[in-house]
Amino acid sequence: MSMTRRQFVAALGASSLLTLWPGTNALASGSDTRMLVVLLRGGLDGLHALPPVADPAYVRLRGALAPDDPLKLDGSFALHPSLKFMHQLYADKQLLPVLAVAPPYRQRSHFEAQDCLENGTAKPGGSTGWLNRCVAALPGSDGLAIATVMPLILRGEGEATTWSPPLPQEVNPILLQSLQPLYAADPVLAEAFSRAIETEAAGEMAMQGKGGKRAGVQLPQTMAAAARFMSKAEGPRIGFVEDSGWDTHGNQAGVLARKLSELDNALRAYRDGMAARWERTTVLVVTEFGRTAAVNGTGGTDHGTGGVAFLLGGGVRGGRIAGDWPGLNARDLNEGRDLRATTDLRALFKGVLAKQLQLSESVLDTRVFPDSRDVKPLDGLLV
Repeated sequence: MSMTRRQFVAALGASSLLTLWPGTNALASGSDTRMLVVLLRGGLDGLHALPPVADPAYVRLRGALAPDDPLKLDGSFALHPSLKFMHQLYADKQLLPVLAVAPPYRQRSHFEAQDCLENGTAKPGGSTGWLNRCVAALPGSDGLAIATVMPLILRGEGEATTWSPPLPQEVNPILLQSLQPLYAADPVLAEAFSRAIETEAAGEMAMQGKGGKRAGVQLPQTMAAAARFMSKAEGPRIGFVEDSGWDTHGNQAGVLARKLSELDNALRAYRDGMAARWERTTVLVVTEFGRTAAVNGTGGTDHGTGGVAFLLGGGVRGGRIAGDWPGLNARDLNEGRDLRATTDLRALFKGVLAKQLQLSESVLDTRVFPDSRDVKPLDGLLV
């Protein structure tokens, strides 16, 4: 990736500063911290990734879908057995799960929920993202998205670039769902599109049966690439990685066993790639909403509300569970079907940004997350 003009000027300025004052460096000024946001598009089932093993309603609602041999955490919650590295981070007090969390949007559209999460406002809409507004509020900082096209979360006036892996990602199933009605109305293209969808589905099912995945760049490779850039002394302070395929309406147990294993390996690859800088790095793993509390008729779950987020890094106050658990009894569920969200994602974001990037409360309330004074940051997330 070529160096931008701002990166060049920043590097030149840093060199001059080190020449004049050898004892001055990025570590001493606190400007070498890093933050990475990982967005799992499609709606990760938080009850599958972080099973509430002590809630008596859980097994009744999930039945055979409840993961076997979950990795115990605090007696009330566990991690999916595919998340072995994250379990070790929890033991090392570098992983903090945040439960019953969601953006302020409380409906069940993928696109609107992702839009709300990325633009950082109380409802979908807008042309800039909150992560870009963070970059703009930090003079001399840069943002990096590991993506082919700049995502909404990093669009805006702040300095941000994209880097695309050399191999294409697999086709986003949500995009295919959106295109299907358009092609179905075309007498020429409808049949060809239908055949393409069938071929894609057959290939995916065949790979799942073999325990593998179709060709393309996987999340561990993407996260390793993010670490290569962000671990450099003059690398971007703010990064973004996205992954699709988390919309598990059917065969959820098999799909998430593979996807969660990829996520676990990806986080390990990023931690290893950051090396010594890991101690001053924070990673936020988020998704647009949760899933229904009960299993559906095809071994999956449908769009829900409250989900889970994971905060990890060398400076995280981990080894515990954050957030308020609303319970899974019928009277406690949102609309009688979803885990009720008790924490606004913006409160989590604010708590990290205030500590990790030293952004003031006024900047967070008015610039990064406009009109959000009533959303107070979560305290005590980082050491």
